[in-house]
Amino acid sequence: MKPNFETMTREELRAYVLENREDDEALAALINRRDPNAVKYTTNDPEEIKEILRKKIAGEI
Repeated sequence: MKPNFETMTREELRAYVLENREDDEALAALINRRDPNAVKYTTNDPEEIKEILRKKIAGEI
């Protein structure tokens, strides 16, 4: 029996998805909770992606 994804916090749902990677329904529920105001990056350049990730990890963005 699957848990009720609607009642789970985002953190609980994320943990569930990480433990149940084959559960597409849970992944879809997590994706649907994304922040509509999140920054979108539109690059395919691997070096630029590395730099963005470095800045994100360092807390610069």
